Amino acid sequence: MLPQEIIRRKRDSLPLSAEEIGTFVRGITSGDVTEGQISALAMAIFFNGMSRAEAVALTLAMRDSGDVLDWSELPGPVTDKHSTGGVGDNVSLMLAPIVAACGAYVPMISGRGLGHTGGTLDKMDSIPGYVSQPDNALFRRAVLDAGCAIIGQTADLAPADKRFYAIRDVTATVESVPLITASILSKKLAAGLSSLVLDVKLGNGAFMARSRDATELATSLVEVANGAGLNTTALITGMNEPLASAAGNAVEVRNAVDFLTGRYRDRRLLAVTLALAAEMLQSTGIAGSNQEGIARATEVLENGKAAENFGRMVAALGGPTDFVENAGTYLAIAQEERPVIAARHGFVTGIATREVGLAVVALGGGRTRPDDMVDHAVGVTRLLPVGAEVRRGDVLALIHARTQNDADAAVAAIQAAYTIGPARPSPQKSVVRRIGLRGA
Repeated sequence: MLPQEIIRRKRDSLPLSAEEIGTFVRGITSGDVTEGQISALAMAIFFNGMSRAEAVALTLAMRDSGDVLDWSELPGPVTDKHSTGGVGDNVSLMLAPIVAACGAYVPMISGRGLGHTGGTLDKMDSIPGYVSQPDNALFRRAVLDAGCAIIGQTADLAPADKRFYAIRDVTATVESVPLITASILSKKLAAGLSSLVLDVKLGNGAFMARSRDATELATSLVEVANGAGLNTTALITGMNEPLASAAGNAVEVRNAVDFLTGRYRDRRLLAVTLALAAEMLQSTGIAGSNQEGIARATEVLENGKAAENFGRMVAALGGPTDFVENAGTYLAIAQEERPVIAARHGFVTGIATREVGLAVVALGGGRTRPDDMVDHAVGVTRLLPVGAEVRRGDVLALIHARTQNDADAAVAAIQAAYTIGPARPSPQKSVVRRIGLRGA
């Protein structure tokens, strides 16, 4: 079956069979299909879309392009969560140990920062010694010991997706719902999960700024995942302001440790974390209802078991054995600290969240090119939420930078991102809606 004939069929809006899709994906993995042919098919899919059956076939073919992990030796259910990306979104760092402390196993395969959004893997790399891309043997040991492990995609998991995505990234074909769906789910299916919960972000700091687009993506992910045999639901959560009061890498890890130990918990971050934990616990059968799931997650958070699991995970993957107790002594600190000052009295009525994320990238906390090094120390803390009352001279946020010039630029960017008005705005929902299979 010639690759060009498969491309022609999709170009002409004809459906592709599972056999045709499988043949093309095997060619991506082997190198028999050229970059030009991959980009041509990606563009044809971008304009003509895919049916659910085609998206399922693409997802399964990319899953089967490499290793598929088997966790059958574990004594409990295996589950995970995936976020479409936001600013100040360090939920995974708390969620994995919370769910593990409730009796599930969470082998969480995460990604690096993309655009203005932070990456879970970049956050974990700010912990000295932490091996974020271990071999399968170390990965398994960490999951067995701590109940969870947050790592990056290895070369052996869904390699076809890795090559396909790299080409999509430079051919303006990233924003395709079926291609996004297959890319996300092929890696999750390869991780050998029994259930998955998706956190689809909506708002000015998300890739999906419109409710219609977020719902379309969440529905596609849920239907394709279930069609591929993976029990999956999704929550659409708000990203019209940073989720945590910190944005960066080391600063978000410190925020996560404070959250787990009870030193400080951001209100919206707590709501989203508990909602996702409850959804995961229901998907595994550990909790029989949303209310029970929230209660169990809250219990392990309050009694310290979740913090203990996080510490064991860090140690199992090469980090300090006393990291939770002494995080401040291990995390890098930027030399320059500069407050962002409110220019007037009033209430925070809006935050241009994407601009906050871009300010962190400009400080060095993200990438403008794939091979850029990330500065784990820089970022923003003490970010005031929407609805906060401020007086002239109050601190809106605190910048952590390497140089005075970087700090000056970040102060200006964050100040411009905040809108202060005379009246307190109505609160927005942290969890907007749940997406499950129709009738479920």
